[in-house]
Amino acid sequence: MTPENRYAVDITVESRYVEEQSAPMDGVFAFAYTITITNRGTVGTQLISRHWIIQDDTGERREVKGLGVVGHQPLLKPGESFQYTSGSQLPTPGGTMQGSYFFVAEDGARFDAEIPSFPLNMSRTLH
Repeated sequence: MTPENRYAVDITVESRYVEEQSAPMDGVFAFAYTITITNRGTVGTQLISRHWIIQDDTGERREVKGLGVVGHQPLLKPGESFQYTSGSQLPTPGGTMQGSYFFVAEDGARFDAEIPSFPLNMSRTLH
């Protein structure tokens, strides 16, 4: 069995604009995103930390690093999923987020799982 099969994590993201937490006249645009992390591998693995790269419409970038997600460091057995919702604010009506999660498997292996770039967009039609 290849390492890719033993340590396979799927990450899906849905984002939305949060009008009630935004103040466009003040340059505050709030977005929520829901992430589902599924262990598709054959070994249990624990999410230890996150690394985000957030970019607004002007190209301004900021990085966010920290332990866990929303106060959790979930341990996912093979086939299990963990879902959470968090948010980000931008000074523009749109941008992108991407990054990675750092995992430690139950057998001691360490690996990163990429979080593909996803849009943060004021449009109400984004899913």
